[in-house]
Amino acid sequence: MSYKIFTDSCVDLPNQLAWELELEVMPMKVTIKGKEYANYLDNREISPVDFYNLLREENTVSTAQLNPNDFIEVLTPALKNGEDVLYLSFSSALSGSYNSSIIAKKELEDTFPSRKIICLDTLAASMGQGLLVTLAAKLRLSGKTLEEVVEYVENIKTKICHLFTVSDLGHLRRGGRLSASSLVLGNLLNVKPLLHVNMMGELKVYGKARGRFKSLNNLINRMEDTIDKDATEIVYISHGDCLDDAIYVKNHIIERLGFKEEQFLINHIGPVIGAHSGVNTLAIFYIGNERTY
Repeated sequence: MSYKIFTDSCVDLPNQLAWELELEVMPMKVTIKGKEYANYLDNREISPVDFYNLLREENTVSTAQLNPNDFIEVLTPALKNGEDVLYLSFSSALSGSYNSSIIAKKELEDTFPSRKIICLDTLAASMGQGLLVTLAAKLRLSGKTLEEVVEYVENIKTKICHLFTVSDLGHLRRGGRLSASSLVLGNLLNVKPLLHVNMMGELKVYGKARGRFKSLNNLINRMEDTIDKDATEIVYISHGDCLDDAIYVKNHIIERLGFKEEQFLINHIGPVIGAHSGVNTLAIFYIGNERTY
């Protein structure tokens, strides 16, 4: 049976790659300076650069999850066309979009009883979600069945490691993505918090470093300790409009771990994730040990 893979714009993938992978990407929405924008990967409504410039001006920003009607509207054409559907969701610990997809799934199954509709919680965010979706889409393009792709995603998703540091934990705290105690830790003098996504898809502080470059080097150290080099063919790096830092991290990973230039994909953190992580966030994603650290 033919099937399509759907995801949401929190994957933070380049639009060209999403097109090559034949992904259907549903845009979440962000509101800044009183105006709502759909977070399309092709930046048709707002680009990451414009978004971060507005964020630097300390404008109030909010985001909106996908609702059941969004899923019904987007999935229906594929189902009408006789295709099955696999939706790979932004972590349910960070958004209600996954729950919305489950509500929509029940309604769509009544309308299309002969079609398969599978909604999976990736327990991932930003290009960690993007990396998992990329791997799944490549399997689909190689001829793997829907069931084979689902099994693969469920087996590997908690091995997609997320390591990141932010300049201002206030964005995560205001968005409800981080506890008050973690905020206190991050507000110590010149301390940069080091965070990861745990087995439940939650954001957690795992350490701290004094100064920006010490925090970046710590991420690389942690990556070296936890990466599965045999399984990791490509490393994804996302950034909150701090490309120079992303290149610094990439170059040091090449030097330390022996990866090649072509084994990296660097992209902006999109407006929806960026609304909560803020300017100058730097994140690394790869396949490693389960997220128990």
